[in-house]
Amino acid sequence: MAVTQLDATFLAEQKQRLLELRRQLIEVGDAAGEDEQLLQTTAGGEPQDASDDGTRLANLANDEAVLSHNEARIGAVDRALEKIEEGTYGISDGNGEVIPRERLEAVPESCYTVEEAVDQERFSRRR
Repeated sequence: MAVTQLDATFLAEQKQRLLELRRQLIEVGDAAGEDEQLLQTTAGGEPQDASDDGTRLANLANDEAVLSHNEARIGAVDRALEKIEEGTYGISDGNGEVIPRERLEAVPESCYTVEEAVDQERFSRRR
């Protein structure tokens, strides 16, 4: 298994960034959930015209996409936090290679190398 050369200061900073990112993602998800609930409540049992229904459905679809994306990112953030605690932060969960520090700075929840992430994205698009 590869060994990273990440110093304690960097790891502490990354942990704080991950915790803040997690908080923000949950906050956005809560807001999207509240918006969805408000849309459903305001629609009530009253007749709606087609444009109102279309707008409401588009907003619901957008909120669902945001929630789904945020759930996936929260999972990645949680995994990155686990890796910090395990001492494996900066090592790919896939191939065991070192994840470059620059990637961790740009995307602190990275648990895979860029190449692996691209491959995963391609695979998920095909499904």
